[in-house]
Amino acid sequence: MTRQQRNVARSVSLFRAFLKEQTEPAIFYGALAEDSVATLQDHIDLHGATVVDVGAGPAEFADRFRAAGARYVALDHDRSVASVARGGLVASASQLPLADASVDVIFCSNLWEHVEQPEAVGDELLRVIRPGGLLFLSYTNWLSPWGGHETSPWHWLGGERAVRRYRRRHGHEPKNRVGQTLFRVTVAQGLRWSAASPHGEVVAARPRYYPDWARTLVSVPWVREVLTWNLLLIVRRH
Repeated sequence: MTRQQRNVARSVSLFRAFLKEQTEPAIFYGALAEDSVATLQDHIDLHGATVVDVGAGPAEFADRFRAAGARYVALDHDRSVASVARGGLVASASQLPLADASVDVIFCSNLWEHVEQPEAVGDELLRVIRPGGLLFLSYTNWLSPWGGHETSPWHWLGGERAVRRYRRRHGHEPKNRVGQTLFRVTVAQGLRWSAASPHGEVVAARPRYYPDWARTLVSVPWVREVLTWNLLLIVRRH
């Protein structure tokens, strides 16, 4: 497998694509899906692997994983999600309808901040992975520049204040509301959970979108909570 080049040029390319998320989502999600597949291929051969995307997103992820030879299954509580509507599973991340040790890879991108008990969900994700398989878990922590999602960066002044500002400017409620569909998760929280898990070994813990040299950010308390933006954890199942 050829290792992904996680350099400044890659980061710039991803952030440029991110700017088109609202206007040209296929460009952003296509770039993110390609990058995610490349990241996993640093650690596992996806050809023939069973990959379950928990909290599944746009169809671009299904397309890229299948192009890499994976047996891709989308799973989400919302049956209208594009990749689920094309033949996925409707279920909760906290109660996966999958047997113990039944899949090679769980891909879980930007779900953790949307569940009330993220550690319990993390344990459930690891439960269904075969020994030697991988968990790809990434999430946007609350104090990052995008922690409030569409209400960012005003969430830094308080989640409810950010919601009120959004409502005044746009005339409707935001999709994500803190304490209901968005929760104040931290980088430290994910690091503690993954390090303490008796079922897995952390093989990567770094800011998802940054160059490799920026991985030292996650070892600096407080600083990591603002600068990490999005934490990536790759955990190998014992």
